[in-house]
Amino acid sequence: MEGDSFLKVSSVFLIFCALSSSMYLLNDVIDIKADRVHFSKKERPLAKGLLPKNLALVTSLVLSVLGLAWSYLISDLVLLTSVTFVVVQASYSLFLKQVIILDILAIALTFLLRVFAGSFAIEEPLSSWLILTIMMLAIFLAVGKRRSELTLMSYQQAVEHRHILSHYPVGFLDGITFMMGAASLLTYSLFSFNSGKSLSLISDYLPITLTNSRWLMLTIPLVIYGIFRYLYLVFEKKEGESPEKVLLSDFPLFLAVGLWVLAVFVIVYVFNA
Repeated sequence: MEGDSFLKVSSVFLIFCALSSSMYLLNDVIDIKADRVHFSKKERPLAKGLLPKNLALVTSLVLSVLGLAWSYLISDLVLLTSVTFVVVQASYSLFLKQVIILDILAIALTFLLRVFAGSFAIEEPLSSWLILTIMMLAIFLAVGKRRSELTLMSYQQAVEHRHILSHYPVGFLDGITFMMGAASLLTYSLFSFNSGKSLSLISDYLPITLTNSRWLMLTIPLVIYGIFRYLYLVFEKKEGESPEKVLLSDFPLFLAVGLWVLAVFVIVYVFNA
């Protein structure tokens, strides 16, 4: 049963890789002119003219069709989630990214849809706190991305690249960034408080105040460090425009995330807690 669930989740992962790639190609076609004034995006194949727009659009269509067809083979709910994902992503590329606040919420929704698709595939319920954690973290990363876009380029370049940035006061973005960072930490802590098994194996050696603690609570310090480190990178190092690049380029953050993944794996699958 676990092997079957793993295959379904892996399939959903590949489906959303295809759908995401499809939507990124569409977005790059739409943003060709804007990307040419960006210090790093100007090196993309479409912006440099190395990849024909028609080929990119055809590839985007093919990936979308393949992804949606594959999702149909898994379940109707996975298909519905995949269609919603494509609609939200396409809407973002076409007009939502020009609407203040809705652009951030659209990005966050796409991350949440990925999680729901995986849950639908294996027919497992999702913790309400986990849903909120993912939502808050996705908004946190999206706002950090907007904040970094303003600091990595001059204001004129940033606005020319992404006009919506002219409507985002820096103080407003700073406030939301800290707010969502705190919300991510709080909701994850509540998720860990209410998930898994208690520390029964070592309860005899713990003070009475800790006997109801859960194993997943041991991962909270890693989450605290990860969020604080990311905030440091956004505000001090002027990074954060591309969260995946930040993760791969900053060793302390990469180590914290790696240790968190390892800790969760050991707690859930080794200790079955």
